[in-house]
Amino acid sequence: MGSNYGAIHLNQLSLIVLSVLFLAITACTEKNNEPGVAESVTMSASEAPSANQQNRGSPNAVPAKEQLVNYVETGDLRAIKKQGTIRFVNLTGASENLLPRDGVVSLRHFELANKLAKQLKLEPKWIKAQTPDDAVQMIIDGEADVIAYNLTVTDAREALIDFTVPLRHSRLVLVTGPEGPDISNPSKLENIEFIIPSGSSIKETAEQLVAENPNANLTILEVDIHGNRDTLMDAISGKSNRVAILEDFAAEDLLNYRDDLRVGAEVSEVQNIAWGVRKTSKRLHTTVDNFLTRNLVKAQEERITDWKGIKKSGVIRLLTYNGPTTYFLWKGVLMGFDYDLAQAFANKHKLQLQVIVVPYEEDLADWLRAGRGDFAGAELNITTAREAQGMVFTKPYVESSDQVVSGKGRPPINQIQDLNGRKLTLRAYSSFIETAKTLKNAGIDVDIRVAPPDISQSQIFSLITDGLIDATIAHSGRAKIEASVQPDLVTGALIGDPRPQGWMVLQQNWHLLKNLNKFLQNYRKTGQYQKQYQAYFEPNKRFMQRVSSRVIPGENLSPYDELVQESAFKYDFDWRMIVAQMWQESNFNPKAESPVGAQGLMQVMPATAEEMGFPPPLFEPERSIKAGVKYMDWVRDRFNPALPTVNRLWFTLASYNAGYGHLLDAQRLAEQLGLDPNVWFDNVEVAMLKLAQPQYFKRARYGYVRGSEPVQYVRNISNLYKAYVEMMSDDVTLRPPLRPIPAKTYCAPGDVPEGFNQRAPRYSSP
Repeated sequence: MGSNYGAIHLNQLSLIVLSVLFLAITACTEKNNEPGVAESVTMSASEAPSANQQNRGSPNAVPAKEQLVNYVETGDLRAIKKQGTIRFVNLTGASENLLPRDGVVSLRHFELANKLAKQLKLEPKWIKAQTPDDAVQMIIDGEADVIAYNLTVTDAREALIDFTVPLRHSRLVLVTGPEGPDISNPSKLENIEFIIPSGSSIKETAEQLVAENPNANLTILEVDIHGNRDTLMDAISGKSNRVAILEDFAAEDLLNYRDDLRVGAEVSEVQNIAWGVRKTSKRLHTTVDNFLTRNLVKAQEERITDWKGIKKSGVIRLLTYNGPTTYFLWKGVLMGFDYDLAQAFANKHKLQLQVIVVPYEEDLADWLRAGRGDFAGAELNITTAREAQGMVFTKPYVESSDQVVSGKGRPPINQIQDLNGRKLTLRAYSSFIETAKTLKNAGIDVDIRVAPPDISQSQIFSLITDGLIDATIAHSGRAKIEASVQPDLVTGALIGDPRPQGWMVLQQNWHLLKNLNKFLQNYRKTGQYQKQYQAYFEPNKRFMQRVSSRVIPGENLSPYDELVQESAFKYDFDWRMIVAQMWQESNFNPKAESPVGAQGLMQVMPATAEEMGFPPPLFEPERSIKAGVKYMDWVRDRFNPALPTVNRLWFTLASYNAGYGHLLDAQRLAEQLGLDPNVWFDNVEVAMLKLAQPQYFKRARYGYVRGSEPVQYVRNISNLYKAYVEMMSDDVTLRPPLRPIPAKTYCAPGDVPEGFNQRAPRYSSP
């Protein structure tokens, strides 16, 4: 990838950095609260920490903008209801969870706690703590109401707070890297450094092991992991003398996507894992216990059962792949066409949906026959070959033609006859192999090659754009989307009539099949189905348009410049960058709504808007801008302040687009690839693109991401921002505007300035 396409000229870069620094110096130190919005309490560097903060250690243990929700409440449920909100605290913040790969997805702490809030008719607020001990202290001090986290029940903690009914049971186990020591028995440990999370009860177990083996030279190192256990694993990976101690379920979660660790001996008795509340909140305690008792279900292991057994268990299991139209995590929200439909089916029948992610190199039908799931879906064409394997299909939930996709550098394939003498590389286990064989049997001289099982359709597209393979076959909807984001992909001939796609079930599960068919037949008639189809199979023309800039002296950049200036000044952003971002998000259309539900000028997701204190809808310009800029500020604060200013900005934009978790995965992967994890262009963006490929995203905490979107998103905004910086001064740094006045004229992107590089270079696509 060339280094020039997203980079900014040195003089221009200096101008941006200077404007950002000047804005930060001149900005007010105290930010005004939004009218009617609960704002976080902030503290200047000169303010002394409170006694409670001193007890917890550093006054910066909790980031300033995530500390309090503007009040202290130590009362019970009645007092909490008077506040109108219920405050949940954990170590990851709102909606930051790993991608569930074999779990009941509706039982993530975030979804479960929000469901509790809805039942209580309270607005949920999420607060991030630095350590479990910090979270406990926040409950005691009335800064939060419920610890919604995997908190280990210990005698010391039970003296401070009350615990709910157990969410699960666990034991502590030894974990090390591939080059680590023998961990089959604690007695074999010598010259070992235990790596444990700061503020965790695990320290007690580590201290006990040290005391029991006084001559073994065992030491303890506490690490701040901020709720991300990958930090802990990275600290031990490649080290021969480091061992971590983790809950067994946490180790199992890590094994779902990491192959660089080994799990060894158990080093504790069975422990309860629960949520925590204040000792003075007896009614809240009872209410949460009752709620959890009703809602906690156990994920099902291997079984082959029909509808009666499914209803009895309360869980239905979907087998699928982690991918762009099936099941993935985007901006902290679980998405995917198969996932959305399966979740709607589960909700209709009051079942919990358990998603099991099947490795790309394995066949869904094999997992179904083994009883690892109840039904399977992942863009599956209804074929006689699969039916011969003992599968039956539901009624179609979508129809799609097979379509040839090739690269720009080769002759086009506009009709079937153009395939003569060409080479087709096809996804393993796909129905496209059968399609290609049919063409060959019909007299088309085409060379058919099947890719290795671990190569995804996304990677095949990337190989085509890189000129390494000739062509492939894909579903027409997927091909259309890929060609819209990938300039070197060309859609070609359609092969045959549209083919139906459905879910697979075992032949004997006729009652389940009947219920799935009835649901799909009715659901396809709904408006919700149409929105979901558009979200996953129709290209987003607004996002994919080429972005350029035309600035006319004396005219505004947008109709909302002064609204943007007000919020940008408050949160120390260059307003011209926010305007560039707003154009990319909505084309300055305040009524814009994406197929997945993002709203308004800044296209904020409804759940994110709630977290920022701006309940949707967000079609009023001022509220949308305030919510979007406040979220930008929230994301920026999650990165190390020592990061270079400009790279911190690019990371913030990429996280705004794709989600903070995917950015963490990309930084970690960049380091593994020998790239700089603190530089976006040509470094972390390269890793982000690779997270669309199975060999990389299967080892990522947050799984698959359509990496081309955040890469192009940052590129477009940086180019437009560059044009704005060159052509319009930033006089808003002197003072904020007195009041918002809509401008009558604005400068929408139009003609490309001379010397402006509009065409994006080649890049990978999911």
